Order: sequence, then C-alpha cells, then structure tokens
Amino acid sequence: MTEPRILRLYLEDGLRQSAEAGAHNFIARVVSVLRQARYRVEFRPNSPAERRKSATRRGYALFHMDGPVQARTLTFRRAYHYPFWFIERSGVRWDWPVARARFPADAVPRARADRFFAFWRTRLFGSAPARAGREGFVYVPLQGRLLIRRPFQTCAPIDMLRAVLGHDARPVVAALHPNEVYSSDELRALDELCSAHPRLSLATGGMERLLSGCDYVATMNSGAGFAGYFFARPLVLFADIDFHHIAANVSALGVEEALRAAPDLAPDYAGYLHWFWQDMAINAGRPGAEAKIRAALARGGWPLDDG
Repeated sequence: MTEPRILRLYLEDGLRQSAEAGAHNFIARVVSVLRQARYRVEFRPNSPAERRKSATRRGYALFHMDGPVQARTLTFRRAYHYPFWFIERSGVRWDWPVARARFPADAVPRARADRFFAFWRTRLFGSAPARAGREGFVYVPLQGRLLIRRPFQTCAPIDMLRAVLGHDARPVVAALHPNEVYSSDELRALDELCSAHPRLSLATGGMERLLSGCDYVATMNSGAGFAGYFFARPLVLFADIDFHHIAANVSALGVEEALRAAPDLAPDYAGYLHWFWQDMAINAGRPGAEAKIRAALARGGWPLDDG
C-alpha cells in the first residue's frame, strides 16, 4: 500500500512553536524539501503518548532526538553545535554512518580545513583555545548513571575514574554534569574515591576552563570530548560514540594502552572536524543544505519525486 505523503514532526515545546513559525532554520529547510515533494506537514508534541500513536499512523514521522518507532520514522539531532545536524534511521549515535565511516586523514583539503577550524574554534570558544596550555591534569567529564555499566560502555563510569587514577599519576578533575541529578549512592562513591585518592577533585560544569588547562580528556562519550578537539586535547573514550575516529578507544586498545597513548596523541583536529561537520553532517547555514537534507531523507527510504 502506498503511504500518503504526510510528514509529522514530533517536537518538544518551544522548538515546536519555533518550527511552526518558520523560525528554526534547519527545520524550515527540512519542511521546504518535503513540501517541494508534495508532503503535507504537521507539527506534533514530542510526548510519549504521541510517539506511541505515531507507530500506527500512516505517512512519515521525524523525531527530534528520540529513536524511530517504525520503518517510516527518522530522527534528527544536532551534531553537537548549531548549525550542524544529522538525519538518521537510528537514535543511537554510534550506529550512524559517520561512526562506521573511515576518516580520510590522507585526503584532507588542507587550506579549507584550516580555515574552517580557525573560524569555528573562535566562533564557539573565542580566544580560549589559542590561550590554552597544558597544566598537568586529566579532565574527566562525567554524565549520568555512574555505578552501572551500560551495553555501549566498557565499564561503569565510577570504574572509569578508578582506571584513570590507577594508570596515570597526574591530578584528575572529575566534572559532574550540571544537568544531571546524582543519587546519594553515586555521591558517596565519589566521596570515597576522593578520600582514597587526594589527587582526585570534583567540579560541576566548567568545561571550557577545564579544557583550557588539561593534558587530555577521558570520558565515556561526553560531548565535552568533542569540544576538546577545538582545544587540541587528546581524547580517551570508554564508550561508543560517533566522534571516535581520532581518539584512543578503550574498546579497541584496552585501558592501559589507551591511557598510555593519550597524552602524546596529535591527530589532525582541523581535518577531522572539517570532515565530520562539513562532509558528513548537514550544515544548515550553507546553500547546499537542502540537497544534503534531501539525500538523507532518500537514504531513509522516503519518496521524494515530484509526486
């Protein structure tokens, strides 16, 4: 049975109203592509009830951040900073094509990549990356659920901290995520680690300051690791993620080798970020954005002929 050309965009409050007003640049471009292909566009709340209903509705659905619930659903998500986006079949970043692709380090368009890197480094962080210097500590940005190991992780986050402390003699700053709520058991475990290891200290937030001074970053898969690339900070990853290509990956190298190698890593940060954002993601600020959107929707199996 041919599906009707109806697109339902499931968006949280605030974003939905902005999209309905045509004020969100990326969503406006997605809507433009689909209306050109004769889709009727509806804006829906991105609530659990609406997502459940979407599984039985005819037509096509696009979720913001949440994973698809049926074959005609795609998800879109910011590629860490505006105006860069991905539209994918999966809500899991490490399953995306960019995660499985090879970074072509031997084919970087040097001048373009360097200009791109310099522009975005300054645009996002001002003069901080240029002024940054290594101060002899390891920055460990934490996320949530510190005491359990999830399937995409090599260990529980608390054990990641223990591993860093056990394999590197430098001071370690573990930064709690400002938007996470930590349990009393999690906070107790952190306090016990601090008592056992006086060179471990805790912070909340402070990403830019900590990136400016650390020797390297060790994390599960925090976006702070991606931001660290703009500061030329080597990265150790203890979990799967889409920006793993130039990091020391514990899943591939093991804990000891990844932490041993990290301080001396010097990948092509400019070339990598140019490839990740300009080649693999959709830059909604560029004239070619609608062509990339169209290609992403077509990869997702959506009909985009003129109807």
